[in-house]
Amino acid sequence: MIEQDTIKLLRECDAGVKMGTDSIRDVEERIKSQELRDYLSACKKEHEELGKEIEKLLDKYKDDGKEPNFMAKGMSHMKTGMKLMVEESDNTIADLMTDGCNMGVKSLNRYLNQYKAADEVSKDIAKRLINLEEKMAVELRKYL
Repeated sequence: MIEQDTIKLLRECDAGVKMGTDSIRDVEERIKSQELRDYLSACKKEHEELGKEIEKLLDKYKDDGKEPNFMAKGMSHMKTGMKLMVEESDNTIADLMTDGCNMGVKSLNRYLNQYKAADEVSKDIAKRLINLEEKMAVELRKYL
């Protein structure tokens, strides 16, 4: 049970990291403020570093990880495109990123509760990812 919950939690963290980096990539070229561009670039790097840690752990369990849900990824991409078509601004980008962070925090907390038997290392990674997303949501407020 511990190993199964550990793998399942790591898979969800893997999908969350990928969703976060993909979302940042979706808006990178449209960011006007150098400060916001630098901040989101640093956040993307943190996500990628955490993703590498997750990959190593999943490799240990001989698991390929998990891609973000196709529908969720598609809807996010569509929402981003539509909102930026209406108003291409850093405020809109910050709003979209904040929504994504909040959804990530909610989902990851749900998975932490669902996979209670996961080992402490995977729980720690999930908590670090949650903290990263929460911090991003707070930092992005100044761009709203």
